[in-house]
Amino acid sequence: MRRSIGSWSALFACNLMWSLQFTCIKLVQDQVGAFSTVFIPMLLATLFLLPFVYKDIKANKNRKLSDLKIFALLALVGQFPAQVLMTFGTQQSTASNASIISLILPVVSALLAVLLLKEKMTPLRWVSFIIAVAGVTLCSMKDLLGMNLSMQYIIGNLLIFAGILGSGFYNTVCKKIANEYTEMEMLFYTYIFMVLLLFPFVWYYERNVLYRFSSFTSNTWIGLTLLTVFHNFLSMILFFTALKKLEAIQVALSNFLITFFGLPIAVIFLHERLSWLSIAGGLLVLFSTVLITLWEYKQHTGVPVTGEINKKLYVDNENIFT
Repeated sequence: MRRSIGSWSALFACNLMWSLQFTCIKLVQDQVGAFSTVFIPMLLATLFLLPFVYKDIKANKNRKLSDLKIFALLALVGQFPAQVLMTFGTQQSTASNASIISLILPVVSALLAVLLLKEKMTPLRWVSFIIAVAGVTLCSMKDLLGMNLSMQYIIGNLLIFAGILGSGFYNTVCKKIANEYTEMEMLFYTYIFMVLLLFPFVWYYERNVLYRFSSFTSNTWIGLTLLTVFHNFLSMILFFTALKKLEAIQVALSNFLITFFGLPIAVIFLHERLSWLSIAGGLLVLFSTVLITLWEYKQHTGVPVTGEINKKLYVDNENIFT
């Protein structure tokens, strides 16, 4: 039970940090191009990871370069669209469009988990999924009614959609290899390949950005700092920690919290007012997350949530509970 609560607490925290992404992109877009918006924070996050991942790399020093080819695939098919295309799309579209389109991430991740990991959509998960969709719909009702799908934004919307597909692929495949690598290794090796992949684009298209650091405004520095520390570093460590202990579908359902946490961020940075629909929707999202945590635990262990935990070890093909 403690492991389950700890894993979901980590998911709460990383979804809160991910909800800052769109705001940060808007803060830096006037002075930093899309490639650099991804490259600079990711390079710094890779350097921050070195002291944390050193022990894991040393313990597995017999690994061959061919063993890491999976991370080249994750960088190219997963992180590149998830980071770069999402950034391009957010710059070209609107914040409301990006928010609405990003809601399909749990659906994409859940479907990929069923296809690639052979996980099952249990009745409990369907109930939690439906409640979460209802909550997010209430939160986004105003934007849904006014969503702009004109040709001016269609390219940006398609790029955001491609980024969501990349995120779903990355989350699912990482779950599949989670027993072979530590969360630090998965993050570090993916970032290494991403930095190598991005550098030619930055050098060819945006090399002037590298010479203009001194002219960056405070908003640009704030955006880059938040993207580095929270979005690319701390949130991903928490995410991989939770991913090792939960199923990919459970993690996918938690992504609805991005919208829930995005509400107070909009209030702080954009001075928006929360409607009763938004508050009700946020409570539904929170309820769906609590539901899948507590009731699925009870379903697998066969003991009351508030009762004494059985000391017997329960093992199946997908989860381990003690």
